[in-house]
Amino acid sequence: MSDSIEVHPKFRPVLDPEFVSAALWNRAYRALLKDAGGGRPLALALERSDGSVSVFRGATLPHEGAAIEWNQRYIERLVKFLLWQKGGFRVTVAGEPALADYLRGVYAPEGARAFDYRFMGERVYGRPMEIVAASFDAAPAEKETAAPLGRHLEGCRIGFDLGASDRKCAAVVDGQVVFSDETPWTPGAQSDPQYHFDGIHDSLRRAAAHLSRVDAIGGSAAGVYVANEVRVGSLYRSIPPDLFDRRIRRLFFDLQAAWGGVPFEVVNDGEVTALAGSMALRDSAVLGVAMGSSLAAGFVTPQGNITTWLNELAFVPVDYRADAPVDEWSGDGGVGAQYFSQQAVGRLLAPAGIDLPREMPLPVKLEQVQKLMAAGDLRARRIYETIGVFFGYAIATYAGFYDFRNLLVLGRVMTGEGGDVILAQAGEVLAAEFPELAGAIRFHIPDEKEKRHGQAIAAASLPALQIQETHAVS
Repeated sequence: MSDSIEVHPKFRPVLDPEFVSAALWNRAYRALLKDAGGGRPLALALERSDGSVSVFRGATLPHEGAAIEWNQRYIERLVKFLLWQKGGFRVTVAGEPALADYLRGVYAPEGARAFDYRFMGERVYGRPMEIVAASFDAAPAEKETAAPLGRHLEGCRIGFDLGASDRKCAAVVDGQVVFSDETPWTPGAQSDPQYHFDGIHDSLRRAAAHLSRVDAIGGSAAGVYVANEVRVGSLYRSIPPDLFDRRIRRLFFDLQAAWGGVPFEVVNDGEVTALAGSMALRDSAVLGVAMGSSLAAGFVTPQGNITTWLNELAFVPVDYRADAPVDEWSGDGGVGAQYFSQQAVGRLLAPAGIDLPREMPLPVKLEQVQKLMAAGDLRARRIYETIGVFFGYAIATYAGFYDFRNLLVLGRVMTGEGGDVILAQAGEVLAAEFPELAGAIRFHIPDEKEKRHGQAIAAASLPALQIQETHAVS
């Protein structure tokens, strides 16, 4: 066994050469497992409040000597990925009990992952997060659930999407958009829950004015939603906790009641993006990622369903170096938001030699970089080349956890020639480092019409019609 886990990348991001790919680090760890005769069996089971359980099966090195530190790094980063991919309030570590003890100290109120502990516990699943030890043979059985939401196109429907700076709505008749509207709003700065209700209700009324009746309403929004209930979302960050519990948590149930109880479904915006891509491609096994103010993601299974997973790739680790850039919200280093978003562009400005005012908002900084790119500025091009290398290695990381053959890529960072550079560079990384993936994954970038109308149609298609009824416009 070697003295350390060494990673030898064929590509180094030109503006961030110390980047340590999670995919390469894990591959090197698996090589050590092979040298150790396969290691010791490990199972990680993540349980969610709906009773579903996700199980990851693998192995760890014998927990002794130098391998203790490597095992701890491996297990902590692995659990971090699984928590933000699939979610869970209870993690059962079946195998090495010392690793369960280690994780219990890390994912704790005062531990290094205190943010994750609180988020996964009280905020998302409404109970304290816990780490449980078990023998490998006593690992909980897997019990995955997938929601067959979407692809319901019959009737008169409303689709909506709630973003941080605007809310969109569309009237859809038998799968065709007959009206669409976009309205600015500032939900993140509003402390009155009525602002949210009134804003969404107004958008629904705008769409309904173009329909003879409303059969169903479907929507997407940033945040975590469980069975239409709001659990967490940046859209509601200014609302006091007591008002959140009384007025926001069941916001969409109140809206459904205001619209006569029509079938009503709301899911994370990333999931609807992936569903829209799946519908446009007429294929399944779709992983969708949107590089915008943060990193949003969604997944459509090979069977064509949406899962109950979180798919919050903004918080999954992609860079394993010890001093990786830190996410300001979660306090963790090396996670996706710092590599595939406006934040990534912002932090790469200085290494690229581009000097912009510190007080300039990130969206405006991105616009400036896009203008420089369009003008042929090599400094801007290096930013996109750097993100492209990040992305190529991250795709390989994602492929270890998701069964996908279609990769839908969108978001403001992907706009213009820079997006082409990102995908071209990512393709080179895959071809050289992971040739088995390069030939198996197809990139897809939606055009403007597909992005606007596709998202609306997919959102509107979420609810199934229980019975055929006519509902008057509210």
